[in-house]
Amino acid sequence: MLIDIFHDTVCPWCRIGHKHLFDALAQSQETVKIRWHPFLLDNSIPAGGYEFRSYMQERKGIQPQALQQLFDYVQNVGDTAGVKLDFNKIRFAVNSTLSHRLITLAPDHIKNDVVQAVYKAYFEDGLNLGDLDVIVAIGTEAGMDSTELRLQLSGDAALDAVLAESTFARFNGITSVPFYIINNKVKVDGSHSPEVFQQALNRAALIEISAKIW
Repeated sequence: MLIDIFHDTVCPWCRIGHKHLFDALAQSQETVKIRWHPFLLDNSIPAGGYEFRSYMQERKGIQPQALQQLFDYVQNVGDTAGVKLDFNKIRFAVNSTLSHRLITLAPDHIKNDVVQAVYKAYFEDGLNLGDLDVIVAIGTEAGMDSTELRLQLSGDAALDAVLAESTFARFNGITSVPFYIINNKVKVDGSHSPEVFQQALNRAALIEISAKIW
């Protein structure tokens, strides 16, 4: 089974959705291949980033109290799902391109681990995903060569691929993330419950079986 995941590394709902998906997969007998696709929520953010809360207030068009209520709500949803989202630790709203370049460059056998490490760095540790040292450290910890990775990311390795994939997603009607496509047939838009993902997985499996029969 093939699952294409469109996501952004600074999207809390993406982290929640991924947890729900993997919880569903843990109950499945399917052999699964996952392909990660970047979706840049705001590629206009400069390399140095913006102060997080000020940026979020402006982006959402809400006052500080309403923003805190939003953070509390999302954090509670995360807690229920079993993922930590510590908005108090996040200092920078960042351009996520660098983190997606790391994921693109990561070998397939560690790519899932790299994705999870990136999310942890941002939402649990409050690290700046726009900082080259932070990104290199994440890749190195996952088993990538530090010197080679720094050289690649200091240049433009995987930059065109990340920008092209994000643009391609928008041109093909994806307007928000997380977004999942299972076996090129079944689409799941949003961070639904594990039960919804299980239903989608079952539907995709039935479609595949039906296609083989007919």
